[in-house]
Amino acid sequence: MAETIYPKNTSKVSIENITIEYQGAKVKAKKLTVSSRIPMAIENAWENVQTPELLQFVAKGMIRFQSTDGGFPKKWQMGQTYGAKMRIFGFLPFGGTHYLKIERIDGNTYEIETREWDKSAKVWNHIVRLKDLANNSIHYEDSIIIYGGLLTGFITTFAKVFYKHRQRRWQIVAKEKMVFGK
Repeated sequence: MAETIYPKNTSKVSIENITIEYQGAKVKAKKLTVSSRIPMAIENAWENVQTPELLQFVAKGMIRFQSTDGGFPKKWQMGQTYGAKMRIFGFLPFGGTHYLKIERIDGNTYEIETREWDKSAKVWNHIVRLKDLANNSIHYEDSIIIYGGLLTGFITTFAKVFYKHRQRRWQIVAKEKMVFGK
């Protein structure tokens, strides 16, 4: 298997046009994939990625999530659905209540899969993948299927900026050897 090489602190981005089924109809959606190399042991990254606290840290500066359920757990729980109000740049409300259902947490493949939605983003299906590159480095990938009707293009453009921001914030987590959820 060929190793993906990344210049320091950069991410690789791709956007594909796809067709998905939404409420019984075939609709045009986007698949956004953002990946980067993070200098962190996979075990540490895996522990962190399972926590809402990490999500708050990597989203900081672009999106603030406020639980509608009285708070987030220490770790995401498979099968649970969480509601949150999103504030863009910390203060602009967007999308009403955003729902995040944890579909799968797989410690063998280092993957977490969610089904998410709100008023604007009707479909936001997200898979986080971690792959061990050895030498205390990982390949980190966010893969998101996005559908928002006429807003799909706008939402995808925002998501691209957001996920690149998240992965830059992951670099801080690695550099500072941060641990979340304790």
